[in-house]
Amino acid sequence: ITAFGGVKDTRHRGFIPTAETASFIMSGAKLADRLICQQFLQPEATLFKGKWLSLEGQGVNEPIWTSSIVPSTELIAFTTTGYMGDPEFGMSFPAEKIETDRTWDELVLSGETMNEVQEVLDWILHEQTVLKDWGLGQKLMPGYRALFYGPPGTGKTFTTTLMGNAAGREVYRIDLSMVVSKYIGETEKNLKNVFDKAQSRGWILFFDEADALFGKRTSISDSKDRFANQEVSYLLQRVERYPGLVILASNFKSNIDDAFLRRFQAIVHFPMPGPIERLALWKAALPESLVLAADVSLEELARNYELSGADIMQAIQFASVQALANREGVLTLEDIVRGVRREFQKAGRI
Repeated sequence: ITAFGGVKDTRHRGFIPTAETASFIMSGAKLADRLICQQFLQPEATLFKGKWLSLEGQGVNEPIWTSSIVPSTELIAFTTTGYMGDPEFGMSFPAEKIETDRTWDELVLSGETMNEVQEVLDWILHEQTVLKDWGLGQKLMPGYRALFYGPPGTGKTFTTTLMGNAAGREVYRIDLSMVVSKYIGETEKNLKNVFDKAQSRGWILFFDEADALFGKRTSISDSKDRFANQEVSYLLQRVERYPGLVILASNFKSNIDDAFLRRFQAIVHFPMPGPIERLALWKAALPESLVLAADVSLEELARNYELSGADIMQAIQFASVQALANREGVLTLEDIVRGVRREFQKAGRI
């Protein structure tokens, strides 16, 4: 019957409920109840704002009641299995969860950088007390924004995942290749889905290689520049309104738009590790089952070769494979230096 609503798709021959169906079940023919029901179907309602449900398929000049009610993959998983699944990664949700089983003991940073990282973690752990119990939430902007900048492989992503573990929060990395679209308005739409879901679940949002989205705005010379600047402005507004933690990672601080920099509560520099940090990284990277040859001196390796933590891991990986292939688990200086040379060549360094 018409009052019950519902539609049939071209590929699915079964009944697909619409907003009209929900209204009929909850309110029947009572107009007053139907008006109350309509409040639960608005975009700002809890289930829709958090993207647990979505209304899709509303035609031009058609009322909201004709829209199909589509549950999210997480809601379906929770109601059928009791386990909250992860959002389905794709164009409509361009973010993926990142996590690690490693511990803080394996993170090697300079003393100053570690102190600044601890300040960000302290905010996550004591956020509710400061904002709600102490009442500062009425005076401060919501959320916390941090910029991690420095050369590749210096621990920006690793640090973010460790902070998520310490705070008991999931970390989602935004896939910039899926966010940025050549079609006008699509970039904002893709980001809105991520921010809406993240806000209702308390996620930490991590923008890796943030220069692509948060770069400096340019002078307007054509329509492309205008729309690109609109995307940056939209990002600025959403990041500023997000009540959780947003971390941007970049190789260079100077690439980030000044409007974002003014709104960061923390700007943390991840420099290339010095000799002391490199020695700790070499020791942490070596597998316990591998035997070092007599001519290998980790102190000399740390002193002579300026490498990041990721570079050292790659060099150890190469040398380990060579050791297993040629010498049954004995790691020689020659293999390690060859691995180091490969890392320098990849970076275009002498």
